[in-house]
Amino acid sequence: MPVMFVHLRLHSEFSVVDSTLRIDEAVTAAAQDGQPALALTDLNNLFGAVKFYRAAIKAGVQPILGAEVLIEDLLPSVKDRPLPRVLLLAQNQQGYLNLCELLTRGWLAVGNKEQATLQWAWLQELGDGLIMLSGALAGPLGPSLLGADLAQAHDVALQCAATFPNRFYIELQRAGRSNDEPYVAAAMMLAQRMQLPVVATHPMQFLAADGFEAHEARICIAEGEILGNQRRVRRFTHQQYFHSTKQMQELFADIPSALANTAEIARRCHLTLDLGRPQLPHYPTPEGLSIGDYFRQLSLQGLEQRLQQLYPNTAQREAQHSRYLERLEFEIETIVKMGFPGYFLIVADFINWAKNHGCPVGPGRGSGAGSLVAYALKITDLDPLAYGLLFERFLNPDRVSMPDFDIDFCQGNRDRVIEYVKQKYGREAVSQIVTFGTMAARAAIRDVGRVLDLPYSFCDSISKLVPNKPGKPVTLQYPPANLTAEDKEKYAIAAEPLLAERIASDDEVRTLIELAQQLEGLTRNIGMHAGGVLIAPGKLTDFCPLYQQPGSDAAVSQFDKDDVEAAGLVKFDFLGLATLTIMELARNFIRARHKGQENFTFDDVPLDDKATYKLFQNGQTEAVFQFESGGMQRMLREALPTRFEDLIALNAMYRPGPMENIPSFVARKHGREEVAYPHPLLEGILGETYGIMVYQEQVMLAAQIVGGYTLGGADLLRRAMGKKKPEEMAQHRDLFCAGAAQKGISASQAGEIFDLMEKFAGYGFNKSHAAAYSLLAYQTAWLKTHFTAEFFCANMTVELDNTDKLKVLHQDAIAMGMQFEPPDINRSQYRFEPVSDSVIRYGLGAIKGTGESAIAAIVSAREENGPFTSLFDFCARINRGKLNKRTVEALVKAGAFDRLHLDRAALLASIDLAFDYALAQEANTHQVGLFDLTDDGHGSSTQEPALAETTPWDLRERLQQEKTALGFHLSGHLFDACANEVRRFVQTPLAHLEESREPQLLAGIVCDLRIINGNRGKLALFRLDDGSATVEASADESVFSGNTALKEDALLVAQGRVQFDRFSGALRLNAQNIIDLPTARHRFGKHLLVQMGPLAAHEPGPSFSRVFSDHPPQRATTDSGDVLMRGLPVRVRLGIRSNDGSIVEGTLALNEDCQFYPSDAALASWTALLPQGQVHVVYSSN
Repeated sequence: MPVMFVHLRLHSEFSVVDSTLRIDEAVTAAAQDGQPALALTDLNNLFGAVKFYRAAIKAGVQPILGAEVLIEDLLPSVKDRPLPRVLLLAQNQQGYLNLCELLTRGWLAVGNKEQATLQWAWLQELGDGLIMLSGALAGPLGPSLLGADLAQAHDVALQCAATFPNRFYIELQRAGRSNDEPYVAAAMMLAQRMQLPVVATHPMQFLAADGFEAHEARICIAEGEILGNQRRVRRFTHQQYFHSTKQMQELFADIPSALANTAEIARRCHLTLDLGRPQLPHYPTPEGLSIGDYFRQLSLQGLEQRLQQLYPNTAQREAQHSRYLERLEFEIETIVKMGFPGYFLIVADFINWAKNHGCPVGPGRGSGAGSLVAYALKITDLDPLAYGLLFERFLNPDRVSMPDFDIDFCQGNRDRVIEYVKQKYGREAVSQIVTFGTMAARAAIRDVGRVLDLPYSFCDSISKLVPNKPGKPVTLQYPPANLTAEDKEKYAIAAEPLLAERIASDDEVRTLIELAQQLEGLTRNIGMHAGGVLIAPGKLTDFCPLYQQPGSDAAVSQFDKDDVEAAGLVKFDFLGLATLTIMELARNFIRARHKGQENFTFDDVPLDDKATYKLFQNGQTEAVFQFESGGMQRMLREALPTRFEDLIALNAMYRPGPMENIPSFVARKHGREEVAYPHPLLEGILGETYGIMVYQEQVMLAAQIVGGYTLGGADLLRRAMGKKKPEEMAQHRDLFCAGAAQKGISASQAGEIFDLMEKFAGYGFNKSHAAAYSLLAYQTAWLKTHFTAEFFCANMTVELDNTDKLKVLHQDAIAMGMQFEPPDINRSQYRFEPVSDSVIRYGLGAIKGTGESAIAAIVSAREENGPFTSLFDFCARINRGKLNKRTVEALVKAGAFDRLHLDRAALLASIDLAFDYALAQEANTHQVGLFDLTDDGHGSSTQEPALAETTPWDLRERLQQEKTALGFHLSGHLFDACANEVRRFVQTPLAHLEESREPQLLAGIVCDLRIINGNRGKLALFRLDDGSATVEASADESVFSGNTALKEDALLVAQGRVQFDRFSGALRLNAQNIIDLPTARHRFGKHLLVQMGPLAAHEPGPSFSRVFSDHPPQRATTDSGDVLMRGLPVRVRLGIRSNDGSIVEGTLALNEDCQFYPSDAALASWTALLPQGQVHVVYSSN
């Protein structure tokens, strides 16, 4: 009778570095082969344990959990010999808990090592419930058995057997390695001598025999190697794929006991994971009160406090009281019945701690804002009854599931709240959550291309053929036949014909894609969840092991967010929101600068402020939370919101799907379209959105009012509509129509309403979330309206390191009437600060290459000994350990020394001298010079040297240097350097542009240039800025190809049509011809006028020949082949002084041979030749 076999060794993709085997594939293979059990033994982790356990149970295969681990002190240390590995399998719950503890200890002590290692003493302490396999060749017996050191092998085996009595097996493998057979023979002799059992395993790394190359590519990606490198160490063989029972029986036909012991070990392992049962941490309550009673008490107290805030008038409060109390009692009853009072109390506890300790918290996020209990406990800050928010959307009485509050904290204080939670519940009970990064389609192509040693440009061009639409992931797999148009978008090869064509016509591309197909979607790296925090009812390792990234000190669970919940752990989302940081900074500015606002709080901001709605109506919402995009601004200018409900609706609709309803929403709001309702019963629900379904809550209420559903049942209907299961939808349709019939609604009309609900349920938005975030949006807009300087200072302080964003904020601030004081070493702080209601002082921290410690050193030095008086004084007084020369260079370029000396070029050239002076002063601190006995006059050791002599920067050079330090031009505009000349042939400033069908001539500095692939070739998108205004512009490839005029920060003269662009809500230039300034001089200039004299009668004038030879006319070939010379003629206005002192003047036109190309360099040469004269281009309009 054949011996049964069970695979006890399996590295899955969650080993991260050395396997391409996916869990579901392995489980399916084991089930199809009739294997009764299967073990998962990833390297040093249980990342995939829950996924594997569930998949195995579903497939009828017994799951065995274990891990391959490294032991650091079982063998004497030998240089260059890898640490030995053993396999640990959990027999039962105790073994699982011990394995979790062992893995956690290993990772928490990992330091900077690549992998966690275990100490043998830990195994001796925590060996109960674990079976150890010796690790075969890679184990502690391998080196001694191969080296014929039988004494050491005996001693090591004795230690293992003593630590794991009757639970230690000598592991045998035959995987095609040269040392396998010698090891097996030696291991069998040792086992017989010591009466130890043996067990056969197979080191699986990939699924099928043809998966070896993809597996090797995976190894090379992890190790940064090249697949074809002949010197690369190869640690795996072609045989390490999933072997069937028959194959294993053939491999170990001579050792049947090794096969039989695999099944015996499987029988000895009987671990059952308790999944799907939430286990909340214990929340302490006052003595004599149950958790439910305490929860009720705090909720009722909180409601009374909220009602006093909402309705200060006693009569109004009493009139509303019963309505609120009824809703609160319903929620309390539901929450207690579901067993979640502790969850609400825990969340309320850390949120209120945060609020009471200066950590700003958001008003709510997600469906949790629909809970009145949450509002009463101060978890949320938006009255759900005032805006028709539904509790059942958050917690459904008809479907028990864990509540899930997503909480926004100020980014700078979020870690303080997490630290509070750790202190309250114990560090061993709190951690963050792991995430697994996977190889997406594009990344897989690039990674595989690198290991195939293909050129980066080639791989990049192929990867860019893969569609990359947000929210629409695609796969590289070959698409099946007869796909629908919607399904085609899921397959890159079907969605992009050019990719399919390249695969069909190019073998190299096909090889690249087919190898990438095998690696696509595999786990690539380990990360940390952005906000998820676990709080366990005891030690976290009683539920799952922890992992710590090498070099980090932050532990995370080894289970991802789905698996920790399955394991019973409760996840709390601590999310960082920059807007809250901005609001907190602004609040502090307001309290510090405005008399009477010492207790200012955003809770007191009225929601009916006309000026704030005017800001929304004008679309001036740059940096306003949720409404800052260009599309949002256009929508606001059309919608003209006048109430908070409008903001909620617009926020909810501005996303794919509902966006198509915006024009109708706007037209109905302003009376241009009739407000119609699907049925009169729905008017109360849809009235605030003018008859249009916008929110998921409206779908639920429609089901309740028309179809007779409970709100809990209506939430189940909403979920079913989102899943679009035909059988389930048919049942709901019948139920809905039956309920509607009782209201006197015909089946056909009920069906139409149901269809409408189904459509909107698919993309309708959660109103609770939209309302909470719209409140934040309104508050930031109110702040921008009434405390504009504080608003911009806070925003720009948060964006100190993002110069692109600072540029946008600076432009918006100028448009809002703000003025900026430049950075100043004697006035500025690290952050931006309001000087007055309309003046902002630039923050030193926004200068590239500075840093907070450097700025702190500057501020400290000037506070100790007063303002700096010069560059030399500055360098002598600051802590040069925190400020190097590059930092000082950046400060000079940014203009931070301008109040001390305006010549930035001289300052920059003097930095080395200033540092030498500072060192000399430091050396002389304890010495008295000969000249110091008198005063600080000339020659004394304390006298500052003069600044270095150098050519001052012109305006353009100064601004360009300023841009390197600040990211944009702060103190001036590049257009100013040529404005006087340009206005001679382009008279219209951009601020005075008007729409016209006729081509117009414009000029400005090119900003934000980018080249994109359009439908008809490449397209240049850019902005022209002349200091008076900016205009969006575009140019086809035929216009800019081969033209060097289109460059960032360059002056561009463009001719084209200016038309109103409805998409942007502004004028847009479609450039049909573009030229640079020298070309414009040639095209529009008449001649160069050189003014000389007066000269004496026989005085020779300067020679022009050098200028003409250095700057000859340019040759240009027309489409017809004609050669044109592009040059500017010269006229000389000359004055001659006669002997009697009279002056004779005249103008001389030089002959046609005396022409030059009017570049900036040529004009500079003319100016240098005639330093006392005047040189300028004369234009037709002069």
